[in-house]
Amino acid sequence: MRDRWSSRMVFLFAAIGSAVGLGNLWRFPYLTYKYGGGAFIIPYLIALIVIGLPLLWLEFALGQKLQKGAVGAFAAIKGRLRGIGVGAVYSGFIVVTYYAAVMAWSLIYLIRSFSFDKVPWADDAKSFFYTDVLNISDGIGQIGGLNWTLVLALIAVWVMIYFCVWKGVKSAGKVVMVTMPLPAILLVVLLVRGLTLEGAATGIAYYITPNFRALLDGELWIAAISQIFFTLSLAFGIMIAYASYNKKSQDITKDGVITAVTNSAISIVAGFVVFAVIGYMSATTITPVTEVVTGGPGLAFVVFPQALSLMPVGWLFSILFFVTLLSLGIDSAFSLVEAVNTAIFDATKKVKKPIVALVVCGIGLIGGLLFVTRAGLYYLDLVDHFITNYGLVLVGIMSSIAVGWVYGAKKMREFINSTSSWKLGVWWDYCIKYVIPIAMLVFLVTSVIQDIKVPYEGYPMTAIWIGWIIVFVPVVVGIILAFVKPKEA
Repeated sequence: MRDRWSSRMVFLFAAIGSAVGLGNLWRFPYLTYKYGGGAFIIPYLIALIVIGLPLLWLEFALGQKLQKGAVGAFAAIKGRLRGIGVGAVYSGFIVVTYYAAVMAWSLIYLIRSFSFDKVPWADDAKSFFYTDVLNISDGIGQIGGLNWTLVLALIAVWVMIYFCVWKGVKSAGKVVMVTMPLPAILLVVLLVRGLTLEGAATGIAYYITPNFRALLDGELWIAAISQIFFTLSLAFGIMIAYASYNKKSQDITKDGVITAVTNSAISIVAGFVVFAVIGYMSATTITPVTEVVTGGPGLAFVVFPQALSLMPVGWLFSILFFVTLLSLGIDSAFSLVEAVNTAIFDATKKVKKPIVALVVCGIGLIGGLLFVTRAGLYYLDLVDHFITNYGLVLVGIMSSIAVGWVYGAKKMREFINSTSSWKLGVWWDYCIKYVIPIAMLVFLVTSVIQDIKVPYEGYPMTAIWIGWIIVFVPVVVGIILAFVKPKEA
Protein backbone atom coordinates (compact mmCIF):
# COMPACT_ATOMS: atom_id res chain seq x y z
CA MET A 1 0.00 0.00 0.00
CA ARG A 2 1.30 3.45 -0.92
CA ASP A 3 2.52 5.69 1.91
CA ARG A 4 0.44 8.74 2.84
CA TRP A 5 1.22 12.11 4.35
CA SER A 6 -0.01 12.12 7.94
CA SER A 7 -2.23 15.13 7.19
CA ARG A 8 -3.01 17.67 4.49
CA MET A 9 -1.10 20.30 6.46
CA VAL A 10 2.05 18.19 6.36
CA PHE A 11 1.72 17.88 2.57
CA LEU A 12 1.27 21.64 2.23
CA PHE A 13 4.27 22.29 4.46
CA ALA A 14 6.31 19.89 2.31
CA ALA A 15 5.17 21.48 -0.98
CA ILE A 16 5.77 25.02 0.31
CA GLY A 17 9.10 23.97 1.82
CA SER A 18 10.20 22.63 -1.56
CA ALA A 19 9.10 25.80 -3.36
CA VAL A 20 10.61 28.20 -0.82
CA GLY A 21 14.38 27.90 -1.12
CA LEU A 22 17.60 29.82 -1.35
CA GLY A 23 16.42 31.49 -4.56
CA ASN A 24 13.67 33.31 -2.64
CA LEU A 25 16.28 35.08 -0.56
CA TRP A 26 18.77 36.07 -3.24
CA ARG A 27 17.48 35.38 -6.78
CA PHE A 28 14.09 37.11 -6.50
CA PRO A 29 15.44 40.31 -4.84
CA TYR A 30 18.35 40.48 -7.27
CA LEU A 31 16.11 40.14 -10.35
CA THR A 32 13.80 42.78 -8.89
CA TYR A 33 16.80 45.08 -8.48
CA LYS A 34 18.17 44.33 -11.94
CA TYR A 35 14.89 44.74 -13.82
CA GLY A 36 13.40 48.01 -12.72
CA GLY A 37 12.50 47.52 -9.06
CA GLY A 38 8.77 47.18 -8.52
CA ALA A 39 8.21 46.83 -12.28
CA PHE A 40 9.52 43.25 -12.07
CA ILE A 41 6.57 42.31 -9.85
CA ILE A 42 4.11 42.87 -12.73
CA PRO A 43 5.44 40.21 -15.15
CA TYR A 44 6.26 38.01 -12.15
CA LEU A 45 2.60 37.95 -11.07
CA ILE A 46 1.39 37.49 -14.66
CA ALA A 47 3.76 34.54 -15.09
CA LEU A 48 2.53 33.13 -11.76
CA ILE A 49 -1.11 33.18 -12.92
CA VAL A 50 -0.64 32.14 -16.55
CA ILE A 51 2.22 29.63 -16.22
CA GLY A 52 3.07 28.88 -12.59
CA LEU A 53 -0.32 27.98 -11.15
CA PRO A 54 -1.59 26.01 -14.19
CA LEU A 55 1.58 23.88 -14.22
CA LEU A 56 1.49 23.43 -10.45
CA TRP A 57 -2.11 22.18 -10.67
CA LEU A 58 -1.06 19.90 -13.54
CA GLU A 59 1.73 18.34 -11.48
CA PHE A 60 -0.42 17.96 -8.36
CA ALA A 61 -3.14 16.34 -10.49
CA LEU A 62 -0.73 13.94 -12.21
CA GLY A 63 0.67 12.61 -8.95
CA GLN A 64 -2.63 12.54 -7.10
CA LYS A 65 -4.69 10.87 -9.83
CA LEU A 66 -2.12 8.31 -10.96
CA GLN A 67 -0.55 7.70 -7.51
CA LYS A 68 2.93 7.53 -8.99
CA GLY A 69 6.12 9.59 -9.13
CA ALA A 70 7.15 11.50 -12.26
CA VAL A 71 8.43 8.55 -14.32
CA GLY A 72 5.51 6.29 -13.46
CA ALA A 73 2.95 9.05 -14.00
CA PHE A 74 4.06 9.86 -17.54
CA ALA A 75 4.40 6.15 -18.30
CA ALA A 76 0.78 5.73 -17.18
CA ILE A 77 -0.32 8.37 -19.69
CA LYS A 78 1.58 6.58 -22.43
CA GLY A 79 4.49 4.20 -21.88
CA ARG A 80 6.66 5.87 -24.49
CA LEU A 81 6.40 9.20 -22.63
CA ARG A 82 8.18 7.96 -19.51
CA GLY A 83 11.32 9.78 -20.69
CA ILE A 84 9.65 13.06 -19.64
CA GLY A 85 9.62 11.83 -16.06
CA VAL A 86 13.22 10.67 -16.38
CA GLY A 87 14.18 14.15 -17.60
CA ALA A 88 12.41 15.76 -14.64
CA VAL A 89 14.06 13.69 -11.90
CA TYR A 90 17.42 13.88 -13.72
CA SER A 91 17.28 17.69 -13.81
CA GLY A 92 16.28 17.82 -10.15
CA PHE A 93 19.11 15.51 -9.17
CA ILE A 94 21.68 17.62 -11.04
CA VAL A 95 20.36 20.69 -9.23
CA VAL A 96 20.63 19.11 -5.78
CA THR A 97 24.29 18.18 -6.36
CA TYR A 98 25.24 21.86 -6.53
CA TYR A 99 22.46 23.06 -4.22
CA ALA A 100 24.06 20.98 -1.47
CA ALA A 101 27.37 22.75 -2.12
CA VAL A 102 25.69 26.13 -1.47
CA MET A 103 24.29 24.70 1.75
CA ALA A 104 27.84 23.65 2.66
CA TRP A 105 28.94 27.28 2.29
CA SER A 106 26.08 28.30 4.59
CA LEU A 107 27.11 25.71 7.16
CA ILE A 108 30.68 27.05 7.23
CA TYR A 109 29.41 30.61 7.69
CA LEU A 110 27.06 29.48 10.45
CA ILE A 111 29.87 27.76 12.35
CA ARG A 112 32.19 30.74 11.91
CA SER A 113 29.44 33.10 13.14
CA PHE A 114 29.85 31.76 16.68
CA SER A 115 32.65 34.21 17.34
CA PHE A 116 30.70 36.15 20.02
CA ASP A 117 32.71 39.19 19.04
CA LYS A 118 33.97 40.22 15.63
CA VAL A 119 32.94 37.87 12.81
CA PRO A 120 35.88 36.73 10.64
CA TRP A 121 34.61 38.45 7.48
CA ALA A 122 34.12 41.85 9.09
CA ASP A 123 37.19 43.44 7.49
CA ASP A 124 36.77 42.06 3.97
CA ALA A 125 33.64 39.99 3.27
CA LYS A 126 34.49 39.54 -0.40
CA SER A 127 37.95 38.15 0.29
CA PHE A 128 36.61 35.90 3.04
CA PHE A 129 34.08 34.31 0.67
CA TYR A 130 36.21 33.91 -2.44
CA THR A 131 39.56 33.21 -0.74
CA ASP A 132 38.95 31.80 2.74
CA VAL A 133 35.79 29.78 2.03
CA LEU A 134 36.02 28.91 -1.67
CA ASN A 135 39.77 29.32 -2.24
CA ILE A 136 38.64 30.00 -5.80
CA SER A 137 40.94 29.39 -8.76
CA ASP A 138 41.58 31.85 -11.58
CA GLY A 139 39.19 30.21 -14.01
CA ILE A 140 36.95 27.29 -14.89
CA GLY A 141 39.85 25.48 -16.57
CA GLN A 142 41.83 25.40 -13.31
CA ILE A 143 40.02 22.90 -11.08
CA GLY A 144 42.82 23.04 -8.53
CA GLY A 145 41.81 20.04 -6.43
CA LEU A 146 39.27 19.59 -3.66
CA ASN A 147 38.66 22.14 -0.93
CA TRP A 148 38.67 19.74 2.02
CA THR A 149 36.88 22.07 4.41
CA LEU A 150 34.03 22.29 1.93
CA VAL A 151 34.14 18.53 1.38
CA LEU A 152 33.57 17.93 5.10
CA ALA A 153 30.74 20.48 5.13
CA LEU A 154 29.23 18.82 2.05
CA ILE A 155 29.31 15.41 3.74
CA ALA A 156 27.52 16.92 6.75
CA VAL A 157 24.85 18.39 4.46
CA TRP A 158 24.25 15.06 2.71
CA VAL A 159 23.96 13.30 6.07
CA MET A 160 21.23 15.80 6.99
CA ILE A 161 19.48 15.22 3.66
CA TYR A 162 19.65 11.45 4.11
CA PHE A 163 18.01 11.49 7.51
CA CYS A 164 15.24 13.69 6.10
CA VAL A 165 14.31 11.15 3.40
CA TRP A 166 15.50 7.77 4.65
CA LYS A 167 11.96 6.65 5.48
CA GLY A 168 10.25 8.49 2.64
CA VAL A 169 7.31 10.72 3.50
CA LYS A 170 7.24 9.38 7.08
CA SER A 171 10.58 11.00 7.92
CA ALA A 172 10.16 13.94 5.51
CA GLY A 173 6.79 14.81 7.06
CA LYS A 174 8.30 15.08 10.54
CA VAL A 175 11.14 17.28 9.29
CA VAL A 176 9.01 19.80 7.37
CA MET A 177 6.86 20.52 10.40
CA VAL A 178 9.95 22.10 11.97
CA THR A 179 12.03 23.32 9.02
CA MET A 180 9.26 24.95 6.97
CA PRO A 181 7.95 27.45 9.58
CA LEU A 182 11.45 28.25 10.89
CA PRO A 183 12.74 30.35 7.95
CA ALA A 184 9.46 32.30 7.84
CA ILE A 185 9.83 33.17 11.53
CA LEU A 186 13.50 34.08 11.12
CA LEU A 187 12.71 36.24 8.07
CA VAL A 188 10.21 38.21 10.14
CA VAL A 189 12.87 38.72 12.84
CA LEU A 190 15.37 39.90 10.22
CA LEU A 191 12.73 42.14 8.64
CA VAL A 192 11.94 43.85 11.96
CA ARG A 193 15.64 44.40 12.54
CA GLY A 194 16.18 45.55 8.96
CA LEU A 195 13.43 48.17 9.10
CA THR A 196 15.14 49.82 12.08
CA LEU A 197 18.47 50.21 10.30
CA GLU A 198 19.85 53.52 9.11
CA GLY A 199 19.20 53.90 5.38
CA ALA A 200 16.64 51.09 5.24
CA ALA A 201 14.01 53.42 3.78
CA THR A 202 16.30 54.26 0.85
CA GLY A 203 16.82 50.61 -0.01
CA ILE A 204 13.12 49.75 0.31
CA ALA A 205 12.16 52.77 -1.83
CA TYR A 206 14.43 51.41 -4.56
CA TYR A 207 12.77 48.00 -4.18
CA ILE A 208 9.16 49.15 -4.48
CA THR A 209 9.55 52.02 -6.94
CA PRO A 210 8.77 50.69 -10.41
CA ASN A 211 10.62 51.67 -13.56
CA PHE A 212 7.84 51.07 -16.06
CA ARG A 213 10.18 51.45 -19.02
CA ALA A 214 11.67 48.13 -18.00
CA LEU A 215 8.40 46.43 -19.00
CA LEU A 216 9.39 46.96 -22.63
CA ASP A 217 12.47 44.78 -22.12
CA GLY A 218 11.83 41.25 -23.39
CA GLU A 219 14.60 39.95 -21.14
CA LEU A 220 12.57 41.09 -18.12
CA TRP A 221 9.65 38.84 -19.09
CA ILE A 222 11.94 35.88 -19.72
CA ALA A 223 13.53 36.42 -16.30
CA ALA A 224 10.09 36.54 -14.65
CA ILE A 225 9.00 33.28 -16.32
CA SER A 226 12.29 31.66 -15.32
CA GLN A 227 11.89 32.74 -11.72
CA ILE A 228 8.33 31.41 -11.46
CA PHE A 229 9.37 28.13 -13.05
CA PHE A 230 12.30 27.61 -10.71
CA THR A 231 10.79 28.94 -7.49
CA LEU A 232 7.69 26.70 -7.64
CA SER A 233 9.85 23.58 -8.11
CA LEU A 234 8.18 22.91 -11.47
CA ALA A 235 9.52 20.25 -13.86
CA PHE A 236 11.68 18.59 -11.18
CA GLY A 237 9.20 15.79 -10.56
CA ILE A 238 8.93 16.96 -6.94
CA MET A 239 5.32 18.08 -6.89
CA ILE A 240 4.22 14.98 -8.82
CA ALA A 241 5.97 12.75 -6.27
CA TYR A 242 4.64 14.67 -3.27
CA ALA A 243 1.05 14.70 -4.58
CA SER A 244 1.21 10.95 -5.24
CA TYR A 245 1.16 10.44 -1.45
CA ASN A 246 -2.17 12.31 -1.15
CA LYS A 247 -5.59 10.74 -1.19
CA LYS A 248 -7.16 11.00 -4.65
CA SER A 249 -9.93 13.23 -3.30
CA GLN A 250 -7.73 15.99 -1.82
CA ASP A 251 -8.54 19.55 -2.98
CA ILE A 252 -6.04 20.29 -5.77
CA THR A 253 -6.88 23.88 -6.66
CA LYS A 254 -6.74 25.12 -3.06
CA ASP A 255 -3.48 23.25 -2.46
CA GLY A 256 -1.98 24.89 -5.54
CA VAL A 257 -3.13 28.39 -4.59
CA ILE A 258 -1.90 28.04 -0.98
CA THR A 259 1.51 26.76 -2.15
CA ALA A 260 2.01 29.40 -4.85
CA VAL A 261 0.74 32.38 -2.85
CA THR A 262 2.76 31.46 0.24
CA ASN A 263 5.90 31.03 -1.84
CA SER A 264 5.46 34.41 -3.55
CA ALA A 265 4.63 36.14 -0.27
CA ILE A 266 7.84 34.85 1.29
CA SER A 267 9.79 36.06 -1.78
CA ILE A 268 8.31 39.54 -1.42
CA VAL A 269 9.05 39.64 2.33
CA ALA A 270 12.60 38.47 1.59
CA GLY A 271 12.87 41.38 -0.84
CA PHE A 272 12.07 43.84 1.95
CA VAL A 273 14.71 42.19 4.17
CA VAL A 274 17.36 42.28 1.44
CA PHE A 275 16.71 45.87 0.34
CA ALA A 276 16.57 47.15 3.92
CA VAL A 277 20.03 45.69 4.43
CA ILE A 278 21.21 47.07 1.06
CA GLY A 279 19.99 50.51 2.12
CA TYR A 280 21.91 50.14 5.36
CA MET A 281 25.04 49.13 3.43
CA SER A 282 24.60 52.12 1.15
CA ALA A 283 24.31 54.52 4.10
CA THR A 284 27.17 53.13 6.18
CA THR A 285 29.66 52.71 3.34
CA ILE A 286 28.57 55.86 1.46
CA THR A 287 27.98 53.80 -1.67
CA PRO A 288 25.05 54.32 -4.07
CA VAL A 289 22.36 51.65 -3.83
CA THR A 290 22.99 50.82 -7.49
CA GLU A 291 26.55 49.76 -6.67
CA VAL A 292 25.93 47.73 -3.53
CA VAL A 293 24.05 44.79 -5.04
CA THR A 294 25.73 41.80 -6.62
CA GLY A 295 23.97 38.83 -8.14
CA GLY A 296 23.61 35.24 -7.03
CA PRO A 297 25.93 34.00 -4.29
CA GLY A 298 27.54 37.43 -3.96
CA LEU A 299 24.35 38.81 -2.45
CA ALA A 300 23.98 36.09 0.19
CA PHE A 301 27.65 35.49 0.96
CA VAL A 302 29.26 38.92 0.51
CA VAL A 303 26.74 41.77 0.83
CA PHE A 304 24.62 40.27 3.62
CA PRO A 305 27.53 39.04 5.79
CA GLN A 306 29.28 42.40 5.43
CA ALA A 307 26.12 44.28 6.39
CA LEU A 308 25.46 41.98 9.34
CA SER A 309 29.02 42.46 10.56
CA LEU A 310 28.40 46.21 10.77
CA MET A 311 25.38 45.77 13.06
CA PRO A 312 25.54 45.76 16.85
CA VAL A 313 25.75 42.13 17.99
CA GLY A 314 26.49 41.24 14.35
CA TRP A 315 27.43 37.66 15.21
CA LEU A 316 23.91 37.00 16.54
CA PHE A 317 22.21 38.25 13.39
CA SER A 318 24.75 36.34 11.31
CA ILE A 319 23.71 33.15 13.11
CA LEU A 320 20.04 33.93 12.46
CA PHE A 321 20.70 34.66 8.78
CA PHE A 322 22.66 31.49 8.08
CA VAL A 323 20.24 29.33 10.06
CA THR A 324 17.59 30.85 7.77
CA LEU A 325 19.62 29.95 4.68
CA LEU A 326 20.15 26.38 5.86
CA SER A 327 16.51 25.85 6.79
CA LEU A 328 15.42 27.32 3.45
CA GLY A 329 17.82 25.00 1.68
CA ILE A 330 17.13 21.72 3.48
CA ASP A 331 13.46 21.35 2.48
CA SER A 332 14.23 22.12 -1.17
CA ALA A 333 17.24 19.80 -1.17
CA PHE A 334 15.54 16.75 0.30
CA SER A 335 12.47 17.28 -1.91
CA LEU A 336 14.72 17.00 -4.97
CA VAL A 337 16.12 13.75 -3.58
CA GLU A 338 12.67 12.44 -2.65
CA ALA A 339 11.53 12.90 -6.27
CA VAL A 340 14.35 10.57 -7.36
CA ASN A 341 13.70 8.11 -4.52
CA THR A 342 9.99 7.93 -5.38
CA ALA A 343 10.72 7.18 -9.05
CA ILE A 344 13.15 4.40 -8.09
CA PHE A 345 10.88 2.91 -5.44
CA ASP A 346 7.90 2.94 -7.81
CA ALA A 347 9.97 0.96 -10.29
CA THR A 348 11.48 -1.55 -7.84
CA LYS A 349 9.25 -1.67 -4.72
CA LYS A 350 11.27 -4.60 -3.34
CA VAL A 351 14.24 -2.45 -2.32
CA LYS A 352 13.88 -0.89 1.13
CA LYS A 353 13.54 2.89 1.25
CA PRO A 354 16.55 3.50 3.52
CA ILE A 355 18.74 1.62 1.01
CA VAL A 356 17.37 3.60 -1.95
CA ALA A 357 17.90 6.85 -0.04
CA LEU A 358 21.45 5.87 0.94
CA VAL A 359 22.45 5.04 -2.64
CA VAL A 360 20.88 8.22 -4.08
CA CYS A 361 22.48 10.43 -1.41
CA GLY A 362 25.83 8.70 -1.90
CA ILE A 363 25.75 9.33 -5.64
CA GLY A 364 24.66 12.92 -4.98
CA LEU A 365 27.62 13.44 -2.66
CA ILE A 366 30.06 12.06 -5.23
CA GLY A 367 28.52 14.15 -8.02
CA GLY A 368 28.71 17.25 -5.86
CA LEU A 369 32.46 16.98 -5.33
CA LEU A 370 32.98 18.95 -8.56
CA PHE A 371 31.34 21.93 -6.88
CA VAL A 372 33.69 21.90 -3.88
CA THR A 373 36.85 22.07 -5.96
CA ARG A 374 38.63 25.40 -6.31
CA ALA A 375 36.75 25.90 -9.60
CA GLY A 376 33.47 24.78 -8.05
CA LEU A 377 31.74 28.17 -8.22
CA TYR A 378 32.35 28.40 -11.98
CA TYR A 379 30.91 24.95 -12.60
CA LEU A 380 27.95 25.68 -10.33
CA ASP A 381 27.20 28.79 -12.36
CA LEU A 382 27.59 26.93 -15.66
CA VAL A 383 25.48 23.89 -14.75
CA ASP A 384 22.77 26.03 -13.14
CA HIS A 385 22.49 28.09 -16.35
CA PHE A 386 22.05 25.09 -18.63
CA ILE A 387 19.73 23.12 -16.36
CA THR A 388 17.38 26.02 -15.59
CA ASN A 389 17.38 27.54 -19.08
CA TYR A 390 17.13 24.28 -21.02
CA GLY A 391 16.60 21.14 -18.95
CA LEU A 392 13.62 22.37 -16.93
CA VAL A 393 12.12 24.27 -19.85
CA LEU A 394 12.18 21.18 -22.07
CA VAL A 395 10.48 19.14 -19.35
CA GLY A 396 7.85 21.88 -18.93
CA ILE A 397 7.09 21.93 -22.66
CA MET A 398 6.82 18.15 -22.90
CA SER A 399 4.71 17.90 -19.73
CA SER A 400 2.21 20.37 -21.15
CA ILE A 401 2.06 18.52 -24.46
CA ALA A 402 1.71 15.12 -22.74
CA VAL A 403 -1.19 16.23 -20.55
CA GLY A 404 -2.74 18.78 -22.91
CA TRP A 405 -2.69 16.76 -26.12
CA VAL A 406 -2.10 13.09 -25.26
CA TYR A 407 -3.98 12.61 -21.99
CA GLY A 408 -6.35 15.49 -22.67
CA ALA A 409 -6.43 18.85 -20.89
CA LYS A 410 -10.21 18.71 -20.52
CA LYS A 411 -10.07 15.24 -19.00
CA MET A 412 -7.43 16.33 -16.47
CA ARG A 413 -9.35 19.51 -15.65
CA GLU A 414 -12.47 17.45 -14.96
CA PHE A 415 -10.49 15.34 -12.49
CA ILE A 416 -9.10 18.47 -10.79
CA ASN A 417 -12.59 19.96 -10.52
CA SER A 418 -13.97 16.71 -9.10
CA THR A 419 -11.62 17.11 -6.12
CA SER A 420 -11.87 20.87 -5.72
CA SER A 421 -14.32 23.40 -4.36
CA TRP A 422 -12.77 26.08 -6.60
CA LYS A 423 -13.45 24.96 -10.16
CA LEU A 424 -11.09 25.59 -13.08
CA GLY A 425 -12.54 26.96 -16.29
CA VAL A 426 -11.69 26.16 -19.90
CA TRP A 427 -8.97 28.81 -19.71
CA TRP A 428 -6.79 26.20 -17.96
CA ASP A 429 -7.02 23.95 -21.04
CA TYR A 430 -5.80 26.76 -23.28
CA CYS A 431 -2.91 27.56 -20.91
CA ILE A 432 -1.75 23.93 -20.88
CA LYS A 433 -2.26 23.28 -24.60
CA TYR A 434 -1.11 26.58 -26.09
CA VAL A 435 0.12 29.36 -23.80
CA ILE A 436 2.67 27.44 -21.74
CA PRO A 437 4.27 25.40 -24.57
CA ILE A 438 4.52 28.49 -26.81
CA ALA A 439 5.89 30.74 -24.03
CA MET A 440 8.42 28.08 -23.02
CA LEU A 441 9.42 27.53 -26.66
CA VAL A 442 10.05 31.26 -27.13
CA PHE A 443 12.09 31.22 -23.92
CA LEU A 444 14.07 28.23 -25.18
CA VAL A 445 14.78 29.64 -28.64
CA THR A 446 15.79 33.02 -27.19
CA SER A 447 18.21 31.34 -24.79
CA VAL A 448 19.75 29.21 -27.55
CA ILE A 449 20.28 32.26 -29.78
CA GLN A 450 21.89 34.20 -26.94
CA ASP A 451 24.22 31.34 -26.02
CA ILE A 452 25.23 30.76 -29.64
CA LYS A 453 26.00 34.44 -30.19
CA VAL A 454 27.99 34.86 -26.98
CA PRO A 455 29.25 31.87 -24.94
CA TYR A 456 27.77 32.06 -21.44
CA GLU A 457 29.93 34.24 -19.16
CA GLY A 458 32.73 33.98 -21.71
CA TYR A 459 33.55 30.43 -20.60
CA PRO A 460 35.76 28.41 -23.00
CA MET A 461 33.97 26.08 -25.42
CA THR A 462 35.25 22.99 -23.59
CA ALA A 463 33.28 24.13 -20.55
CA ILE A 464 30.26 25.19 -22.61
CA TRP A 465 30.09 21.70 -24.12
CA ILE A 466 29.86 20.24 -20.62
CA GLY A 467 26.71 22.31 -20.17
CA TRP A 468 25.24 21.14 -23.47
CA ILE A 469 26.04 17.49 -22.71
CA ILE A 470 24.21 17.78 -19.39
CA VAL A 471 21.16 19.03 -21.32
CA PHE A 472 21.38 16.46 -24.13
CA VAL A 473 21.70 13.37 -21.89
CA PRO A 474 18.01 13.26 -20.82
CA VAL A 475 16.91 14.28 -24.33
CA VAL A 476 18.73 11.30 -25.84
CA VAL A 477 17.41 8.98 -23.11
CA GLY A 478 13.88 10.26 -23.70
CA ILE A 479 14.14 9.65 -27.45
CA ILE A 480 15.44 6.12 -26.87
CA LEU A 481 12.64 5.36 -24.42
CA ALA A 482 10.09 6.71 -26.91
CA PHE A 483 11.17 4.02 -29.38
CA VAL A 484 11.58 1.20 -26.85
CA LYS A 485 8.35 -0.63 -26.18
CA PRO A 486 7.54 -0.52 -22.44
CA LYS A 487 7.35 -3.89 -20.66
CA GLU A 488 3.84 -3.24 -19.41
CA ALA A 489 2.62 -2.67 -22.98
